[in-house]
Amino acid sequence: MPATIETAMVMAAGLGTRMRPLTADRPKPLIEVAGKALIDHTLDRIAAAGIDHTVVNVHYLPDALEAHLRNRADMAVDVSDERNLLLETGGGLVKAHRAGFFRGDPILCANSDNIWTDGEGDTILAMADRWDGDAMDALLLLVGHDRALGHGGSGDFRMDANGLLSRRIPGEATPYIFTGVQLISHRLLRDPLEGPFSTNVLWDRAIAEGRLYGIAHQGRWFDVGTPASIAPTELALAGG
Repeated sequence: MPATIETAMVMAAGLGTRMRPLTADRPKPLIEVAGKALIDHTLDRIAAAGIDHTVVNVHYLPDALEAHLRNRADMAVDVSDERNLLLETGGGLVKAHRAGFFRGDPILCANSDNIWTDGEGDTILAMADRWDGDAMDALLLLVGHDRALGHGGSGDFRMDANGLLSRRIPGEATPYIFTGVQLISHRLLRDPLEGPFSTNVLWDRAIAEGRLYGIAHQGRWFDVGTPASIAPTELALAGG
């Protein structure tokens, strides 16, 4: 049976330094792409998958982001406040978890600066169908270089025939890029570090235990990280 996803978390607390000068007066999640704030591209995907509860972490210019989130009538939104200390991805997840925001298991986690289009079916529902809580601590949505736009890296993970992930060897190009979208279990967040830290710490433990898996994205994926990446993304979304 497919997993039931009751809660999503959108990571929206970053400083947006690579998106300057557009982030001089607004947080990066509110930068518009194709007539819509970046965070709404993600929230619309979450709502389309039938998830009606979302957690959003805030840090930079948080009042503007919170005001924007109050306009969402299609879901309940809890704000995880990181005004006093930016906790990075791992620390942000732990803070929201300790606050009791996460309902159900697994939790969908997505970045607020990536846009994706679906393949033959809904991407989030495909991840829910693939989820195996007995075997997995996390299931990462990965994309091949041929389906990625705006990303200049060499890839992040190797994936075997069963979906089990291993790290890229330094200096090696690997087939798969992490999209910023993942399903995580509460188990992934056990015995966490204190303060700011990267989710990479949790992934490394899951890799060592054979519990980090991936699924290949069948649509397209857009890394909207700089002002220069906006126009090509808009053109591609328009069918160019």
